[in-house]
Amino acid sequence: MALYAVCSAKGSPGVTTLVAAMALGWDRPVVMADLDAGGGDLALRYRDERGRPLDQDLGLVSLAALSRRSTTTTPIGPHLQVPLGGPPILVGVARPEQVGALGPAWGPLAQSLAAYEGDVLADCGRVTAGAAVTPVLAAADALLFVVRPTMEELYHLRERLGGLAEQLGSRDIHGRRIAVAVVGSDRNRTGASDVQRLLDASGSGATVVGVFVEDAKGALRLRYDLAGVPARSVVLRSAGVVGARVRELAAHDLTAAMGV
Repeated sequence: MALYAVCSAKGSPGVTTLVAAMALGWDRPVVMADLDAGGGDLALRYRDERGRPLDQDLGLVSLAALSRRSTTTTPIGPHLQVPLGGPPILVGVARPEQVGALGPAWGPLAQSLAAYEGDVLADCGRVTAGAAVTPVLAAADALLFVVRPTMEELYHLRERLGGLAEQLGSRDIHGRRIAVAVVGSDRNRTGASDVQRLLDASGSGATVVGVFVEDAKGALRLRYDLAGVPARSVVLRSAGVVGARVRELAAHDLTAAMGV
């Protein structure tokens, strides 16, 4: 259906936590894909339905190995693992060194993710210039940047969006396929409008889709237990709003491309 690349321009503002929270409230079949070049966390955080650790050899690495030898798009289904209480996961690399070894497989990997019959939430971690995961960003139906409303993070976000405009083409920027989730508190959600004004002034074309609330208790529980987070928790409710708006953004871009 659709591929959503979730990432940050600087630091660790909570990309993996947001991906997990959105996935739990997604309104249609979805997969979490761990593509963080710094090393995947999903396999370390969660266990399978029998309480066993997820297999770190079954996932991105096994999919890449088959993709290199195949002349057609490799289905991701056989490489997915189901954690207790959550949607399927495509486990990422165990070590950053493995990312470089994937090399030219990133292009076919992006095609496999985009061809999946359900939605894919790809945790791309921190995205820098020339990042290995760039083919996935190019194939995505929408990009979602996670940012804290600090001067430093907003500066790096603006610069990264400018770099993406050159890498991916102006359509991806001015077609407003790029979304931004602002990490904030439940008591102060005014930061989203401030960030939107800054993005508008920079001409990035990015759309702020909501505030992902820093709920320390809920986020900690979500970190290791997908089944134990109440549906009405602040962390899941705020992630649900962000996810719904990102889906709307991607759907709008698709209809525009079709001339509807």
